[in-house]
Amino acid sequence: MKTLHFFCLSLFLFSLYTPIALSRTCNADDKKVLLQIKASFGNPYILASWQNDTDCCDWYNVECDSNGRIISLTIFDGTLSGEIPAEIANLPYLQMIDLNTLSDLHGSIPDALSKLTNLNFLRLKQNKLTGSIPPSLSKLTKLTFFDVSHNQLTGTIPGSLSNLGNLNALHLDNNELSGAIPDSFGNFGNKQLSLYLSNNQLVGSIPAGFANMHFDDIDLSHNKLSGNAYVLFSSDGTSQTIDISYNMFSYDFSKTTFPSSLTYLDINHNSITGSLPAAMTGLNLQLLNVSYNRLCGQIPVGGKLQSFDSSSYDHNKCLCGSPLPAC
Repeated sequence: MKTLHFFCLSLFLFSLYTPIALSRTCNADDKKVLLQIKASFGNPYILASWQNDTDCCDWYNVECDSNGRIISLTIFDGTLSGEIPAEIANLPYLQMIDLNTLSDLHGSIPDALSKLTNLNFLRLKQNKLTGSIPPSLSKLTKLTFFDVSHNQLTGTIPGSLSNLGNLNALHLDNNELSGAIPDSFGNFGNKQLSLYLSNNQLVGSIPAGFANMHFDDIDLSHNKLSGNAYVLFSSDGTSQTIDISYNMFSYDFSKTTFPSSLTYLDINHNSITGSLPAAMTGLNLQLLNVSYNRLCGQIPVGGKLQSFDSSSYDHNKCLCGSPLPAC
């Protein structure tokens, strides 16, 4: 009798847990797509766990939801050659794509990625991608993180990317992008996103609409931007990092106001004139570089300004006072 009771209990428990186990089994269509992706990359060692006779929810580099649908594809820091397969767009439940620092991932960014409307994370960083950024990626309105930095992308920045209203960070830096910063970038839904456009070939002025933004971090360095940068600074802003170094900005810095949150300020290698505002003494700066400009006058005394060495102030027209020689 005890044996019978034990058998019945075991059968009952099996009936409870089996549906959960079965629901976790990899979706057959998703598995087929993953094997196509593996084949398109030439069956690389980094995808060795992707075997037809095993459950794809147990493979490395992927993650399933409770229904066995692939929601994450992460392949990075390895040897992989080929172009991003358009077949990725046939994984409709994908929320995350992370293909970064791969030895020879080249070619263009597939326009087909715009079909993956559940994506909230897209990182294609530090590869050998070429071509332009597809404007259609603006359809991925759930994206909170978008990073295509450290590639060889060319062309202009699609203004439609401002439709990505949930973005927290946009990394387009270290490419060969040209043209102006789109005016629409002053209209992101998230006013406090971090924006990285450095090390490109961007020209023109900063969009006036940036006055409506409160970028947490903004890096426009190493471009060919000109005009003034007043729109990046405001006393009621929330920016922590502002980097406009190595550009062609030319304006009177003495009129600048600062957000109290600012901890990193780099304006070196421009043609900025005027003096350093006294308000800078109230900032909790961890980094400051105003060198290689045309600044004049005495460095205000107080706050963190004397904690930086002379290299933060060198090569200006007539800037003086500690840590530089006395006026």
